[in-house]
Amino acid sequence: MVKKLYVGGLSWDTTDDSLRAAFAQAGNVVSAIVIKDKFSGKSKGFGFVEMEEAEANAAIDMWNSKELDGRTIVVNEARPMADRPPRSDFGGGNRY
Repeated sequence: MVKKLYVGGLSWDTTDDSLRAAFAQAGNVVSAIVIKDKFSGKSKGFGFVEMEEAEANAAIDMWNSKELDGRTIVVNEARPMADRPPRSDFGGGNRY
């Protein structure tokens, strides 16, 4: 079964490929993505890696609180995104 890992504290220089290469040291990486701002395209400093369960647990042990690209990263099992309340306006208080 595939397990999704959250990877936080990433360097702005970390790419999808470098994240994949780092986690490949622990086993086969199904996917690796650094989350980017949709407007600027710059990294938001976190990402997600998917691996088989046993390999994912090894990756957590290998990488949590370790340095990657000059930054100490946090690695743990990803949790589902929490529901957000609906927006009450269109931002800035401008109503139609």
